[in-house]
Parts: sequence; C-alpha cells; structure tokens
Amino acid sequence: MAASLNQRRSRRTISDINMVPFIDVMLVLLIIFMVTAPLLSPSLIDVPSVGKAATAPDQVITIEIDKQLQIVVKSKATSAKDSGLLIKQDANMDSVAKIALQLQAGNAQTPVIISADKGITYDNVVKLMDRLQRAGVQRVGLAVRQSE
Repeated sequence: MAASLNQRRSRRTISDINMVPFIDVMLVLLIIFMVTAPLLSPSLIDVPSVGKAATAPDQVITIEIDKQLQIVVKSKATSAKDSGLLIKQDANMDSVAKIALQLQAGNAQTPVIISADKGITYDNVVKLMDRLQRAGVQRVGLAVRQSE
C-alpha cells in the first residue's frame, strides 16, 4: 500500500508557474535597453549662438537715446573704402524710423542697433523698436555691455 501512495504523488501535475525563466528574460532585455539607450542620438536642434559675428557688417546704424530722451542717429561705414565716414543726425520719436530707412539706402539687411541709457524706461525702448519695425526695418538689435 505504501508503494501505491508514492506513485500517486509522483503523477500529480505541478500547477505553479515557474517565474525564473521569465525574470531571466526580463533582466536580459533591461540590460540591452540600458546599453543601447545612450547610443541613440536625440533629435538635434541647431540653435543660434551668442557671441561675436564672423564678419562685421559693412554698415551699422546706431540709435542712441540718453536720459533726457534725446535721440541721435549715427551711421558708420565699416568697409575699407568708406572707413571713417560718420553721419550723425538728431531725431525724435516720429522721425527716427524715416531717418533709419534713409540711411539704409534700400539695403534692408543693414542692422539698426539701439543704444539706450539704462536709466530710461523700458517702455520708450519698446516704442522705438515698434516704430522701426512698422516702418519696415528688418534687423533691429539692442546694444549691451558685456559683464566682467
């Protein structure tokens, strides 16, 4: 009778799921993903750099605003043939855009740089930029001093 009991126990099927092969496969996949993830290159975005330009433009128009809101428009040629040629005109908020367009002389790529005193309100600089852009000046920038 003891022999018949042993035979019944050995014929019984195992109803438990063996998790060891599943865990082994998951660990192998995890290692594969951890190794290959740094090798994938993310989408690169070409952002503009801040710093000095490779070449200086041939002509630069500078608009200076002092503490009393007096506006002076200066145009300086940086090319070798016109070196030292400086045009200086007084202006007001209404005429500054027209003067800048005249100094550009049809070249819309001539940059216009606003040099404003740090004591004046931000609103005055924004109004000036708005008038220049509405008049058709395409390249408007702000002059800043590099911190030490």
